Amino acid sequence: MFSLKQNCWFIKKVVIWRAVASIAWSVLLLPVTTAVFVLLSRFSLFHPIQWISECTSLLTASTTIFTLVVLCGVVLMIGFFNLEFYTLVPSIRCSRMALLGTVLHPRQCVHSLVYCTMGMLVMWCASVTIGGRYSTLGTPCRQSESGEFVTCLNEYHLFLLLAGAFMGYSHSFLGVVQNMYYVSFQPIQQYKYPRFKGCLPAVVKGSVIQSLYSARNFAALYFFFGYVPKTWIASTLNLQIDSSLQPLDSLTGLLDFSLLYHLAISGTFLYLTWYLTVLLFRIYVTEAYSFPVQSTFTEDAEQCLPKVLTEKNTSVMKFLALQDLALLSQHSLSRRLEVFSLSQPGGHPHNWNAISKECLSLLSELTQRLVAHQDAVASNGRVKSQSASSDIRSASSSSSVISGTEDIPETPRLSVPVRTPGSVFKSSVGGAHSALTAPFTPDVDSPFSSPAIRRLVGQQEPHSPWFGTVQSPHVMRRGPKLWSASTESQTNGSSLASPATVPCTPAANQKPSFLTQWMQNRREQLPEASSQALFADSQAHIWALQGLSHLVAASFSEDQFGVVQTTLPSILSCLVVLLEAVDRHFKLPHASSKPARTICSMGDSTYKTLRFALRAALKTAIYKITTTFGEHLNAVNISSEHRKRLQQFLEFKE
Repeated sequence: MFSLKQNCWFIKKVVIWRAVASIAWSVLLLPVTTAVFVLLSRFSLFHPIQWISECTSLLTASTTIFTLVVLCGVVLMIGFFNLEFYTLVPSIRCSRMALLGTVLHPRQCVHSLVYCTMGMLVMWCASVTIGGRYSTLGTPCRQSESGEFVTCLNEYHLFLLLAGAFMGYSHSFLGVVQNMYYVSFQPIQQYKYPRFKGCLPAVVKGSVIQSLYSARNFAALYFFFGYVPKTWIASTLNLQIDSSLQPLDSLTGLLDFSLLYHLAISGTFLYLTWYLTVLLFRIYVTEAYSFPVQSTFTEDAEQCLPKVLTEKNTSVMKFLALQDLALLSQHSLSRRLEVFSLSQPGGHPHNWNAISKECLSLLSELTQRLVAHQDAVASNGRVKSQSASSDIRSASSSSSVISGTEDIPETPRLSVPVRTPGSVFKSSVGGAHSALTAPFTPDVDSPFSSPAIRRLVGQQEPHSPWFGTVQSPHVMRRGPKLWSASTESQTNGSSLASPATVPCTPAANQKPSFLTQWMQNRREQLPEASSQALFADSQAHIWALQGLSHLVAASFSEDQFGVVQTTLPSILSCLVVLLEAVDRHFKLPHASSKPARTICSMGDSTYKTLRFALRAALKTAIYKITTTFGEHLNAVNISSEHRKRLQQFLEFKE
């Protein structure tokens, strides 16, 4: 119980305080962005002195201070959403129906509603700051019949408020489509200020472009449907509509340069405020953290690197530990010696055993996932061949027997359930529905979750006719569908057909209905999505490869007790088997095609190329070991197939 409380305090110290620091800097940047917005909103080319004096007086006015307080509340809410919804493993929707179900999920609807409200608040602050015809919702006007002054609806103010709600929903929607809450770690570490300085131009450019897109879309939407909210709000608030003014839901009303200019800069101010908060959160959360390899005091054991690597509750701590492992294996001699050290008393290599065991476990799970996916694609609904499974099983058993160790995991076997990124991190970093990653992993219990998502995380409906062994001859005779939504195999080794792609018909010649066919087409996988989903968590595997390979290479001259040499056969076998699985995967359709680059977007799309980075890191890791040990690898007891593959690296033919 004490260790659990201590671990929670350690997580709060590292993660929560980093989030608080990012929010604090976002609040401190608000006066700067507000001052720039004031200068742009009151810009006057022909009266520069008057422009500067008006901006100076406006920045010190009480209304500006009040708007800053409101904006601070919005930034605090944005920071809370960043902390609550961020994820280190992106949620990749493998079908259009899965994406639609995520957008229509009740949790996402509440998220969109909150962002619409915050967008209206930011736009209210912008309209008050601009002043003039945008300042208030109600404005005095004279009736044409009686000549009396009444309160009329200020359509310009309403236009900006509705634009803020539209931009807030757009931000929430793009957060799902573009994985905006996905936090990736940079391959090259930088200090916080240089990284912020380098990313700032891209953030400003993205804010401007997104504001222009949103302004264009909202203007078109208001042109067709602007009369509805205008009349409803006017009747609700008992405001009159000034018929003497040109309505904004007309072509002449929208062709107002001043209106469009203020809409564009207000939208840029909104997006820039939110994007800066997201950027600072990413920078602070992904900052490298140095864990102690071993501790003298038992109460600090929970904070040591071998212990944090096996963290089951918080994915960010596991990622930071793997990142620290990759860094120490390359740049810290003293910490590497601690990894190779023996425990006192007893003389056991606990540090190395724990680190290598966790790294090999991650790599083995990835190999299992890849082999099962390849077998499912190759079988196309028929009983799959066991050749690949037997090859991996034999390689695993041979490396285990040769190494003579019991605490190092075997290389992959297909007798265990296949794990996708969600299920892998259910056991290794806190589960798909942990407190920090739950909003971004598929909710299989939701009524909006499609069967494709349930199959992707390894679940089936018990009452479905597809649960268990399929005996229908119609399924066995169906045509090949390489990219159907069913890409997972069951524990018993048979590939099952999917109700999302193969309708269960009573007769072979009976055609499905139009609705069934439409649902089938919508649920089919996007070509690249399945490949991206397999490697969605590969950043952890890249660090495991880097850490293992550099530690093994360093042990050639630094390992005084030979603790690494006892596990070298298992490590080499695991790397070679993973390489073979990766090579086979890249021979599948669409697996080797590079996705189009996303330009000027805050959504992080680096996960789309993780499979290429993993393949490069895997070959680099093997080359690192083979070039260090050279011909000494001939003395390592591994299978002849693996030795032949390593010989290709020794001769630099890979």
